Amino acid sequence: MEAFLISVTSIATAEMGDRTQLLALVLSARYRKPWPIVAGVLCATLANHGVAGLIGALLGGQLRPALLDAAVGVSMIAMALWTLKPDKLDQQAVSATSAGAFVATLIAFFVAEIGDKTQIATVALAAAYPNLIAVIGGTTCGMLIANVPVIFLGNAFAHRLPLRAIHYTAAALFAVLGVIFIVRAAQHWS
Repeated sequence: MEAFLISVTSIATAEMGDRTQLLALVLSARYRKPWPIVAGVLCATLANHGVAGLIGALLGGQLRPALLDAAVGVSMIAMALWTLKPDKLDQQAVSATSAGAFVATLIAFFVAEIGDKTQIATVALAAAYPNLIAVIGGTTCGMLIANVPVIFLGNAFAHRLPLRAIHYTAAALFAVLGVIFIVRAAQHWS
């Protein structure tokens, strides 16, 4: 349960103001079909975070607990710093396809998540926690928690969010998780 809850909270918070949230807003405005867009986000996130989770699980199985906790801790602190850098949306990711809402969302979200902080966080979380299903389920739920309101409420909702405060909160959450894992690593070494 811990793996799921940490995954949901960290990803949902980190996703606020992220480029994929901006992408959800643009897709929602362009297609005005929320359910196919939600389905596209779900499928793309499951595929992307599934691969990231498998990579994390493989890395986690190869490292000693102290080294693993230290690596996860450092990566979480890096995520904290990365979260403070605002994202911008590449318009070509949205306008490159004339396919339907589901296919456009599926492709755009999958590509936008490659190398994104939520994908890297998924690798780190999957390396840290042995329950891969809980991590992938949590990161996917976190992505949906952050994006579904934007898809349905669109521009009116997005402009009311205190993005700076949300970015600081997400950075603080990642930093706290980083410190916790570094402390665990130090405990393994002592």
